[in-house]
Amino acid sequence: MNIKTRIKLLFIRTLYLTDKRAWISYLYGKKTKKKMDWRNPKDINEKINWQKLHADTSEWTRLADKYLVREYVESKGLGDILVPLYGVWDKAEDIDFDTLPDRFVLKTNHGSGVCIVVRDKAKADLGAIRAQLARDLRTRFGVLTGEPHYLGIRPRVIAEALLEQHLDYSSSIVDYKVWCFDGKADFIWACYDRTAEFVNVEIHATDWSYHPEKSVFTHHYRDGKGVLSKPRNLDRMLRVAETLSEGFPQVRVDLYEVDGKIYFGEMTFTSVGGYLTCYTQSTLDDMGAKCHIAGLADITDTKTPDRCC
Repeated sequence: MNIKTRIKLLFIRTLYLTDKRAWISYLYGKKTKKKMDWRNPKDINEKINWQKLHADTSEWTRLADKYLVREYVESKGLGDILVPLYGVWDKAEDIDFDTLPDRFVLKTNHGSGVCIVVRDKAKADLGAIRAQLARDLRTRFGVLTGEPHYLGIRPRVIAEALLEQHLDYSSSIVDYKVWCFDGKADFIWACYDRTAEFVNVEIHATDWSYHPEKSVFTHHYRDGKGVLSKPRNLDRMLRVAETLSEGFPQVRVDLYEVDGKIYFGEMTFTSVGGYLTCYTQSTLDDMGAKCHIAGLADITDTKTPDRCC
């Protein structure tokens, strides 16, 4: 890491620690090209960011933890949808590769998008994998993105079974992201054929009708053109999402379906950090109208102190 990068990170960390609202407002403006309205948040981005600092997000921390969330899913009577767990370690050097099968996935529990897929353990560079995970464990995810709840997660490495689909139209597994409000599934944001540069996306209503008019397509978020078939177990997928989302004003529940079986992915309370630009403004407004936050109407002072960590 060069000196300029170190200085930049130090500045960001100092700003974040001294004024979280200023840092989140900056990120919001930079990514959405709008000014954050702290006094009267309306669309889903504004309401997500308002909750970061003024709502009780202790459950966000527990359920964003990719290890601890398994207990929550189990407690809801949905243990059958959990991806098989092979191991969990506090340190990268403690990973026991001898106990792992030939194919598996390694990831940290406290970040976003950090996932190492091993399809042949005999050919994998295990030393490089340890080094990568050691760096990931040291990363304090949440500061750069203005997501305070991630900082309360105790970093660990987990190993899970590798889920695979063999589809003509996708090089990756299909990710069904079910947006829920107050325990009610609203729509599915399906993502597939994911690469480092782009991902195909489709918005489907709960009846699986396709709604491209709700999306903003870019070089990264590409129009999937409605090619995805209706999941075999869509009805149960929606029931699962609603069961897990009960009691939360908004949350995105990510699920998979492999060979007709549903698997749990994760629960996300700050989708794209709370800076969504992949949906039209009318869609963001509609989502915000469905997100009912207790106590929001009582906030009139723009200097209301932070109640987060």
